[in-house]
Amino acid sequence: MALRLITAGESHGPGLTCIVEGLPAGLELEQEAINRDMARRQLGFGRGGRMKIERDRADVTAGVRHGRTMGGPVALQIPNRDFANWEERMNPWPVEREIPEVHLPRPGHADLVGTWKYRTGDVRNILERASARETAARVAGGALAKAFLKAVGVEIRSHVTQITSVRAPTRDAALTVADFEGVDDSPVRCLDDEASRAMVREITVLRKNNESLGGTFEVIAFGVVPGLGSHISWEERLDGRIAMAMMSIQAMKGVGIGDGFGVAGVPGSQAHDEIFYDDARGYYRETNHAGGLEGGMTTGEPVVVKVAMKPIPTLTKPLRSVDIDTKEPAQALRERTDSCTVPAAGVVGEAMLAHVLADAYRSKFGGDHIDDVREAVRAYEERIGWRR
Repeated sequence: MALRLITAGESHGPGLTCIVEGLPAGLELEQEAINRDMARRQLGFGRGGRMKIERDRADVTAGVRHGRTMGGPVALQIPNRDFANWEERMNPWPVEREIPEVHLPRPGHADLVGTWKYRTGDVRNILERASARETAARVAGGALAKAFLKAVGVEIRSHVTQITSVRAPTRDAALTVADFEGVDDSPVRCLDDEASRAMVREITVLRKNNESLGGTFEVIAFGVVPGLGSHISWEERLDGRIAMAMMSIQAMKGVGIGDGFGVAGVPGSQAHDEIFYDDARGYYRETNHAGGLEGGMTTGEPVVVKVAMKPIPTLTKPLRSVDIDTKEPAQALRERTDSCTVPAAGVVGEAMLAHVLADAYRSKFGGDHIDDVREAVRAYEERIGWRR
């Protein structure tokens, strides 16, 4: 049994669609929880005018009855309110008016290579699907995965750790679920108040200079059972699957698990998590340098994923490019854009980590009904003596 996530739709098209296949029957869903994550994806200082137009919500059109899954694929639709302003340009069917093509690819975007690959002279055929607007559908699907994980005792949180040159201080103690209370109240979803204010100042200054900003965020899954994933074959290693999921998010350029690149600079005695045992706690670790993953499998410690995002490639002062029709030098396409979406990217990261972990649970424990899954998880935890 596997969990599958499919999205469809374009940035300025009629809307987005998400289909999640593989959820067990009987899983209780809350419409408010799904739409709360949709709204969280729109948060963050540095967002542009599009967020003033869209008020995202996901409408379930299949797979759910009276608030519970039925075992079949769940379909969700997210309308694009902005489609009203783009109806001629993005109509699925021919229109009478001639629509001008876009010939100005942006450095850092899918534009140029996409026109080569898909044999089109109109950049809009590429940029509409490549847009990060697609992540609204991922977040909707991720909310379903979160509901499944919550039913088996797993909670996922995220926070921003850096925006350009401003870094939040490293915490001495490991984070807990309680530490994330109120993180969305920060305009940049940062847990440190002083760093949050500095990040806002950074965005303000660079936005006035027509710049876009990148940064880093961290996603943590608490309560994950040991033994998800496998060391047997490369495609079953869970850290590899998590890295792929995070790198699939638009504009992500780096992923680290646990201490990530930091372990490259320390000796082995400081890089690994020593193993202890007592009758009350069972096996446990006092550190989590590995980020909850060893040998491609979860260890029972929190799964910690750090992700680096590049600055958005659409700039208010466009970079140099070439008109693909005339081959003459030109400025890249200028579209309505955000200055910084790192806070929103953390919410998308939650959705992608939730999907990978939920899929791993489905693969390991099966179950046609959510109660079957819970029973299988409890039996496994009892067999290995794992305590949350």
